[in-house]
Amino acid sequence: MGIVKISEQMHENLRVASGALSRSINSQAEHWMRIGMLSELYPELRHADICQMLIRIEQAEGFAIASLSQGLPQAAQEAA
Repeated sequence: MGIVKISEQMHENLRVASGALSRSINSQAEHWMRIGMLSELYPELRHADICQMLIRIEQAEGFAIASLSQGLPQAAQEAA
């Protein structure tokens, strides 16, 4: 596990969102990072498609960078 430095404003955004969504601040940050990473890799997918993809990945094997090179293209096609 590492430390990521973020701005005070982003930390406040995380604090508010994590409270509203019943997540820890770290869990909220990780969620946003996953969504952002997949949005950059698959810009054609909608947010809802990416969320469905994350659920499928978690059910299958858990989220890992290996999934991005092996399983996601097929999952992306299924989600689209």
